[in-house]
Amino acid sequence: MALTKLERRKRIKQRIRKVVSGTADKPRLSVFRSNKEIYAQLIDDTNDATLVAASSRDKAVKSEGAKVEVASAVGKLLAEKALKAGIENCAFDRNGYLYHGRVKALAEAARKEGLKF
Repeated sequence: MALTKLERRKRIKQRIRKVVSGTADKPRLSVFRSNKEIYAQLIDDTNDATLVAASSRDKAVKSEGAKVEVASAVGKLLAEKALKAGIENCAFDRNGYLYHGRVKALAEAARKEGLKF
């Protein structure tokens, strides 16, 4: 029996999360994308705390234009907030999504702003 899209993504997500976890000095950059919006947060899994978050719903992000452009603006905003909070390194968690399109644009924009992963 074939898996649905959600079941497939859940399996991939579990496989990733076995390996990737965040600490206070190297948090996990988790990406979530819906059909309209994209969200990213830096998470410290040892303390179960979100350190920095950014999304396409933030007022600092212009949510007009192509979804890929909006995703790169979110990545840029997240990196700026992280560097301001003293976070330079992180572990990337693509959350079961393919490293393509909006997820890739967000990651590359964050790298370009100085976040290392």
